[in-house]
Amino acid sequence: MEQLLRQGNGMLKHAAWVLVAGILIGYSAVYFAGASAGTYDASAIDTGDTAWVLVAAALVMLMTPAVGFFYGGMVSAKNVVSVLKQSVVILALVTIQWTVLGYTLVFGTDINGIIGGLEFFGLRDVGFAPNSLAATIPALAFMAFQGMFAIITPALIIGAFVERIRFAALVTFVLLWSTLIYDPVAHWVWGGGWLGALGALDFAGGTVVHMTAGFSALAAALVIGRRLNHTPVGSSANNIPFVILGAILLWFGWFGFNAGSALGAGALAANAFVVTNIAAAVCVLTWVFLSWTENRKPSAMGAATGAICGLVAITPAAGFVGPIAAIAIGIIAGVITYAAVFFRTHKMKVDDTLDVWAAHGIGGLVGAILTGVFAEQAINSLTAGGALFGNPSQLTIQIIAVGAVALYSFLGTWLILKAISLFMPLRVSASQESEGLDLAVHGEAGYRL
Repeated sequence: MEQLLRQGNGMLKHAAWVLVAGILIGYSAVYFAGASAGTYDASAIDTGDTAWVLVAAALVMLMTPAVGFFYGGMVSAKNVVSVLKQSVVILALVTIQWTVLGYTLVFGTDINGIIGGLEFFGLRDVGFAPNSLAATIPALAFMAFQGMFAIITPALIIGAFVERIRFAALVTFVLLWSTLIYDPVAHWVWGGGWLGALGALDFAGGTVVHMTAGFSALAAALVIGRRLNHTPVGSSANNIPFVILGAILLWFGWFGFNAGSALGAGALAANAFVVTNIAAAVCVLTWVFLSWTENRKPSAMGAATGAICGLVAITPAAGFVGPIAAIAIGIIAGVITYAAVFFRTHKMKVDDTLDVWAAHGIGGLVGAILTGVFAEQAINSLTAGGALFGNPSQLTIQIIAVGAVALYSFLGTWLILKAISLFMPLRVSASQESEGLDLAVHGEAGYRL
């Protein structure tokens, strides 16, 4: 009884402090103009474009819990809740980080090509009026759509260290990584930074989202170390239907991811939608064929993983290439990502548990480079085309971009995790890992059979 009273008193004290923080933050709202800042011309807002971007933002939001199902089905039964919870907590954490700091670091006034300024801190002056990057929708809609990209990216990384990451370390890592890795790279490419000025093409996040996640995952797997029970993913997967459900939800959401990046309901969005579906379909067939030839059985999980690899690869190219190029990208990316998974599994002593590096890092790299081959000016006037269409210099630019993003993401993540490890353990204890994070950390079981 006394213990319950002490716990209750402790909870009340913490609740009081949280309430005080909420009141202080509420009072500070008078200093932030927010959505009501200034005047705007209502006729400048295209309702069709706005509706599509808001729907696309909702589709991309769905992708983060879909990652939870995709990953959650692959892990052991005693860790499924932890993976699903991590994806939901990341959605909440990065929403606040993006609102307060992330958006301004990406889209604030450029500082030496490296990072944005702080004029949009707390979304100050981000309101109903459009901005220069999206001229027909409210700045708030643009902010919300871009925020969904910032949210899903660290959620992809968790596949590298599932079943062993300490929850406090995860929360700390996500906040630091979003601020120090994602925000600078997004500014380099989309916010007026040096890669955008160089002419690097990334329509919807092949470098910004997938390469940062993939190469950061490789660094995280190395720093955090292997699982105690280091078994191949296929042999420990607890729920293949979850994997397939997650993949289908991701495929569905990816139409918002890629077609939404046109920032309007027009021809470019239609092109991105079509080539996204084509590349994913081709990559599914490529993975099924390769798994069939390797194991004499066409793998269902291979089909689901192939879909993700195809979607990753077409992401940077979706607004620049046509349907036939999408078929080529699906095949090429399918072969290379399958080989990367095979190489990581059999040749590397790295427990990137759910192959985030192979699927997202290598898939994004292949897609970004192939954008420099297949981009067409006829599809998007913002490019002079790729190597296949008379502009070989674009391929060089793409190679520089993927090299810079891979190196920065890997080294930056390594340093962040090493710094965190000075203050707290990165891993749960051996007994907690053996018991499973669902019960040992969260006190909740995924299945009660």
